[in-house]
Amino acid sequence: MTPKRLIWIGGLAAAAGLAIVVAVTLALVPQQTHPAFAAALQFAEAAGRGEAAADALLAPALRDYAAANCPDGRAAGCIQAYTPPEWGRFLSVVFRRAAPDGLAWNVDLIATYAEDLGFSGVCIYLRLEPDPDGAWRVARWAGYVSCGDPASRNMAANPAAPNRAP
Repeated sequence: MTPKRLIWIGGLAAAAGLAIVVAVTLALVPQQTHPAFAAALQFAEAAGRGEAAADALLAPALRDYAAANCPDGRAAGCIQAYTPPEWGRFLSVVFRRAAPDGLAWNVDLIATYAEDLGFSGVCIYLRLEPDPDGAWRVARWAGYVSCGDPASRNMAANPAAPNRAP
């Protein structure tokens, strides 16, 4: 074999390997790699849209907290009360990162809203814990503040994190 032919074969093999890595990365978005991440996104999307479906994803203690402390007794009532009207309507939420904490996961998300500071990113913290049936439930939330706010850092470990519940 000629050196030129070896270079072509090596280049094609490298390109094929890179294509496989890219395809796997695109196929395995975070919510597909762990059910806790999917539950976190489902909760944040439902709460952001004001849907009662968000309550079905709460751990019992947080469901009780929402019933006693949130407008209309629903998690979405609290979440919507945190976001100022000038941010506009909720648009979307994406996974940012997660860290395991024993059996639980501390999940950070970023939401966007239609206007003002909300458009540049709204930081959300959710603690997901497995229930006895193996489903993942939101046991704590915090944030729903602009990611530019210094208080949006390290919300999992910060007991004074904004909008922390419970």
